[in-house]
Amino acid sequence: MKNTFLGSICLILASSIWGGMYVVVKVVVSIIPPLELVWLRYLVAIVALLIIGFISRQNWRIEKRYFLIIIAIGVIGNAISIVAQETGTMLSSAQMGAIITSSTPAFMVIFARLLIKERLTLKKGLSVCLATIGVFLIVGVGDVDLSSKLGGISLLIAALTWALMSVLVKRLPSDYSQIVVTTYSILVALIVLTPFVLPRLNAINISQLTHPTIWGGLLYLGIISTACAFILWNRGLQMLNASSGGLFFFFQPLVGTLLGWLLLGESIDGTFWVGSILILSGVLLVIREKK
Repeated sequence: MKNTFLGSICLILASSIWGGMYVVVKVVVSIIPPLELVWLRYLVAIVALLIIGFISRQNWRIEKRYFLIIIAIGVIGNAISIVAQETGTMLSSAQMGAIITSSTPAFMVIFARLLIKERLTLKKGLSVCLATIGVFLIVGVGDVDLSSKLGGISLLIAALTWALMSVLVKRLPSDYSQIVVTTYSILVALIVLTPFVLPRLNAINISQLTHPTIWGGLLYLGIISTACAFILWNRGLQMLNASSGGLFFFFQPLVGTLLGWLLLGESIDGTFWVGSILILSGVLLVIREKK
């Protein structure tokens, strides 16, 4: 029960950080294209992770039989998924992004069943249903811009690949440090993206990168949203079932909408609070479920 509670806290913190990330991405992506933004974000993150790893004296050894899983996590989750997510954020509306990415937990339940044979219980199914209904109430479905088809497809790819990556994390030994796992997987993504990014870097206006909003956004995306949040997410998933852990992904649209209300003056109505209660109810079912 202790591990379930601690894992839940890790996943809530990670999802909450990502909930506030969309505002930052929306600002920074107007100057730096998505592919280059992900690459720069990982460059900042890898430096931060190496510093954290060496200060905390991490054991960097990984058994050879787990190399392919680390590479798959890096390519599928940290390269394809994040590039698709930031491309989708640029091309589509925030509402469409919230609706489509909220399908991630459902995909995690499917992948967990197929890849690691996790049992699908009635409680898990009820939790996913409650949280999904809650997200739809929060973001609404009436004003979704259906013309943003490319953005929608990109976000769907992001949801699928992130769900697959989150289940692959469960294939690694639980005693592996998440600092080490996150560092190696981000390094893989950085290596994969570099050949595509380097020829395009000269198109970025360097003078605009010196603006406090842009470099501050890059530092936030690299250190907080990537290094810290990825460690928290991977650690939390190690403590919970993959399908149950996916429910905490629903905190992204919840926190994003709440921050928009608090910081940007966006209006919310009673359905937000009803949706929030449903999301929290679904999460509480998971927290109360003993291993």
